Amino acid sequence: SGDMFLGVPFNIASYSLLTTMLAQVCGYKPGEFIHIIGDAHIYLNHLEQVKLQLERKPKKLPILKLNSEKKSLFDFRFEDIGLENYEPYPPIKAKVAV
Repeated sequence: SGDMFLGVPFNIASYSLLTTMLAQVCGYKPGEFIHIIGDAHIYLNHLEQVKLQLERKPKKLPILKLNSEKKSLFDFRFEDIGLENYEPYPPIKAKVAV
């Protein structure tokens, strides 16, 4: 299932990062990330937060930068991953519904 407010954004970011890392260590350039969601939903206790999120104007996307010297997925460390031009809005707090 897909918790559209809390779970899905985390999943998209995580799997996009993993896809980009895998592409690098395999000598490829990443293409599109396609995410199929079954049972997409918004929990009732997140409605106010979702309304706030929808009021925000989208910003320019940041650029993911990886340490190009890493040739194995297992060699990556936190400091090998960065975002350029990341200008986030303040966080929107919400409790996990389950």
